Amino acid sequence: MELKPPLPPFTEATAKQKVQAAEDAWNTRDAERVCMAYTEDSTWRNRGEFLNGREAIKAFLIRKWAKEHEYKLKKWLWSFTDNHISAKFEYEWHDDAGQWYRSYGNEQWEFASNGQMQRREASINDVPIDVSDRRL
Repeated sequence: MELKPPLPPFTEATAKQKVQAAEDAWNTRDAERVCMAYTEDSTWRNRGEFLNGREAIKAFLIRKWAKEHEYKLKKWLWSFTDNHISAKFEYEWHDDAGQWYRSYGNEQWEFASNGQMQRREASINDVPIDVSDRRL
């Protein structure tokens, strides 16, 4: 079993490290790298889509970043306990037509003892923005 430190139970410092590591990984837009943070049988709810397993997560991320051009993400720790972390985030991207969006959301994460995420639930809303309103 591959270890993905920091490991639960989390402290404020290690929870912040985990959130920063997720932000850094997602900003690479490398689906292979990102999906390795999740257990083989990880379950996700992303908006209205339900995914099961690392391969489904990888396929989802490939589709996501093919659509969301120039994706840039920022995450913040919201709360934590033992093996759970809640994070809030926003990211900016544009579609094929050049329309920019800022997507806002919240995530709840549950981790296995090896530090890989075994469950992720995300609620996300997209807001169209002008390119001049970009913050990230």
